[in-house]
Amino acid sequence: MSNPTDNNGQFRVQHIAVLIETESSWGGRVIRGIAHFAEKHTNWHLLIDPRDHEQRSAIPEGWRGDGIIARITNRTQWEQIRDKRLPVVNVDDLFAGLPGVGTVITDETERARLALEHLVARGFRKFAYFAPPSNRYSKNRGDAFIRAVGALGYECHEYLPGYRMGRKIGWEEQQRRVNRWLAALPRPIAILAVDAHHARQLAEICHFGNVRIPDDIAILAGDTDELLCEVSTPPLSSVSVACERLGHEAAAMLDRMMAGEKSSIEPILIPPHGVISRQSTDVLAIDDPAVVRALRYIRTHAHHGIVVEDILREVPISRRSLEIQFRSYLGRSPAEEIRRVRLERGKQLLGRRELSITEIALACGFSNATRFGVAFRKSFGTTPRAYRKTLIAD
Repeated sequence: MSNPTDNNGQFRVQHIAVLIETESSWGGRVIRGIAHFAEKHTNWHLLIDPRDHEQRSAIPEGWRGDGIIARITNRTQWEQIRDKRLPVVNVDDLFAGLPGVGTVITDETERARLALEHLVARGFRKFAYFAPPSNRYSKNRGDAFIRAVGALGYECHEYLPGYRMGRKIGWEEQQRRVNRWLAALPRPIAILAVDAHHARQLAEICHFGNVRIPDDIAILAGDTDELLCEVSTPPLSSVSVACERLGHEAAAMLDRMMAGEKSSIEPILIPPHGVISRQSTDVLAIDDPAVVRALRYIRTHAHHGIVVEDILREVPISRRSLEIQFRSYLGRSPAEEIRRVRLERGKQLLGRRELSITEIALACGFSNATRFGVAFRKSFGTTPRAYRKTLIAD
């Protein structure tokens, strides 16, 4: 850690500008991760989300600092940051490969994998991606999802409204364009929206257009904003991004750079926590009632320690037929689906500091922490404790 001293040998306060918006759930959690690192490891004073007279992100005139952590979203902002000639860490991928700048961002390949796994597990085989042109996000998120869908042999229908980024589109015109796109999509279909804001917008357009969610169209938000996701009608499922971890790692990188370490050419990629399931994807797009009933039973009771025989008592079907149908629709056996549901619950619970590994194992339906650890490592290639370290910043 960099701990510079003044002429009297006392640790000097380092001044860090944090150019990340505070009004978004994402930004607030990233800043919390930065603050957690600073409190535990450094003697930093944080200048949080400074704005100019037009409320644009800007470093104040006369500010003399030691480093900058920023979400760099436009050329003007980058030029102002560059002119300060300070160590800089970027937490966005809109401007990738900036010279001398460290980068810590969410792993888009992993985000796409988690999103697609969530949707495929619900029986979807038709997919779309919704991201109106904007300078608030890069194409990388959509490209990663489209690649992941294609790798499974499916087609992804991308929203391409035919206007350029930066053009002002009124709500009614936006609604007309989206409705035309929705009308042309096959049904049922699962749509990944770039973020919670646009997922909520899509849900509203579906509501006014009498499109049923999730029966006709399931919507998954590419990130999580608790307020937007919970108050949407219906509540929105979302990818839970490891924002605090991202902020913590960005702060750690800046600390190393201020101590003289050169920034890495390759970005640090932070995997998301997982998917938070809510009503907008609470559907099973499978036309076999027995499989649907079995899957609902698994999702409700997997953490109670059920086995395949419990499913067969609930669903009047032979074990052989159930195995064949599960492999046909999901590509795995009923026992593998039980284990998958338990372990996904475990991955989510590992992000909660107050729970021990043993408590998590029992909450997921495992008899003890050892069995949980063996199954976790077999599925994910790492231990629950090591995975927890990727979620919770120390």
